[in-house]
Amino acid sequence: MTDIDELDILTLTGLEVFAHHGVFDFERENGQRFVIDVALWLDTAPAAAGDELAATVHYGELAVEISGAVAADPVDLIETLAERVAGVVLAHEPVQRVRVVVHKPDAPITVPFGDVSITITRRRAHAAALADAPGARPLRAETPPA
Repeated sequence: MTDIDELDILTLTGLEVFAHHGVFDFERENGQRFVIDVALWLDTAPAAAGDELAATVHYGELAVEISGAVAADPVDLIETLAERVAGVVLAHEPVQRVRVVVHKPDAPITVPFGDVSITITRRRAHAAALADAPGARPLRAETPPA
């Protein structure tokens, strides 16, 4: 295993998803925009050496997976949503650590503001512990059967 400080960082910034999360009924009914940033720590040297996409994380596919996870199954808290996104990212074998930022720029706040967000950082070992915890809810949104 490579030391985390020696890993490369792949970032995906500003992924916009319209979803129905929130504590209030009107948020769930009307939906709103969420903006997701992720940073993935992984070793990209094998991919670069062989110029092989299969040896890294396909960021186009990851963006689609994250978007699907954010749009699925409404939750109350952006903290819960961030955990779900972290689980999706950590499901990719090369990823050792992820930082997820969930922005809720249209949050129902009664004073002027620019943004509200939560930032979490998770490692592969943390994701496994969460998945194994008693009563744990899946972090990765499942794809519905066709």
